[in-house]
Amino acid sequence: MLNINNVLMPDGSRKNFAFNSLANIDLSTSANNSVDGSNLLALPGLVDPHVHFRIPGMAEKEDWLHASKASFKGGFTTVFDMPNTKPATTTQARLIAKFAEIDMQLTQVGIPLKYKLFFGADKNNFHQIPLVKDNIVGIKVFMGSSTGELLMDDESSLHAIYALAKAYNLIIALHAEDEIVIRENTVKYQDAVDFKYHSIIRDKSAAIKAVHLVVELSRIYDVTSYILHLSTKEEIDIITQAKNDGVRVFAETCCHYLFLDDSCYDRLKGKAKMNPPLRSKQDQDYVWQALRDGMIDTIASDHAPHTLVEKDQPLCKCPSGVPGIETTLPLLLTAYKDNKISLERIIELLHTNPIKLFDLPHNDDLVFVDINTYKQLDESQLATKAKWSPFAGMNLTGFPQFVYTNGTLFDVINL
Repeated sequence: MLNINNVLMPDGSRKNFAFNSLANIDLSTSANNSVDGSNLLALPGLVDPHVHFRIPGMAEKEDWLHASKASFKGGFTTVFDMPNTKPATTTQARLIAKFAEIDMQLTQVGIPLKYKLFFGADKNNFHQIPLVKDNIVGIKVFMGSSTGELLMDDESSLHAIYALAKAYNLIIALHAEDEIVIRENTVKYQDAVDFKYHSIIRDKSAAIKAVHLVVELSRIYDVTSYILHLSTKEEIDIITQAKNDGVRVFAETCCHYLFLDDSCYDRLKGKAKMNPPLRSKQDQDYVWQALRDGMIDTIASDHAPHTLVEKDQPLCKCPSGVPGIETTLPLLLTAYKDNKISLERIIELLHTNPIKLFDLPHNDDLVFVDINTYKQLDESQLATKAKWSPFAGMNLTGFPQFVYTNGTLFDVINL
């Protein structure tokens, strides 16, 4: 048995915890099998509704052997994985195979990470959706091109997928960028080499146009739309109005839009390239305010690693995406210590709201974080296979120490 004593609770009280089932915990370092928890804060197990763990087909970037450890080290006990793999998760057979491969890797590494899968929408797989409707968390739609080959860039196909979602009571998660805007700008700036042009090529008009269409589709079909990785003032204003009108739209943002902006390209180069791109400091400030006001429903990592070799390529070849599942909570808890966001709001964004939105069953998962010790983010300590972060070197607090899930306490520092 291990006792963790005097742990701070979110309501300000203190509580002692006792655990009988332990994993990878060396009791020889704890006096009388007890740990002083006075520096620890207990939070419910977190939910990341948007990750790309790259299996199948891109194991050189990430796999569930590494990403499951990264999830626990980030305080996440539940994740939703996206379908833009190789091959894409767009058929029942591929979905079944993906479940099997993930379960095999989780068993191999001994990490009981809870997970659900999104199903990819393309123009040739509508007949597959009734076959998988009971085994997926929702349908993922790419309105603009990103990693992989999934793309739904015409309105007739979007209407068709919304009709299916209505028929089977499914949530649609959307990468909302307009492909026509992106293609026109890509031609216009085809000779650009400075990474700042990524934010110009995928300018905010692409997101604004797509979000307008999503709201209209949600209104027409009365289907829940979960709009991913919001990054601009205008998107937030559109969604705020839609919510006020009773339209079933929900909004997600990510830490790279909260802690990085388009001035970071000179320093980070390809490590700052993601879709949608980084925005202005003014947009960032507006996203922060929307978080505090409750207009944004969730924060996801959009954990989407690529190798350092890939990210070191020129703008035109460098793939978009950054790791993030290990840094989401420390970044937000550091912001909490800086009085930028409340602890209550962080719990809503990372736990309460995704559970409610996606109708997840209750569990007793817990994460214990060191809320007082600050340290520089060291890439060598990351569990992700990519072993890099755009937040490297930042002085952060709130790193998880223990995770309790499935009746077992894990020492995540030593995973």
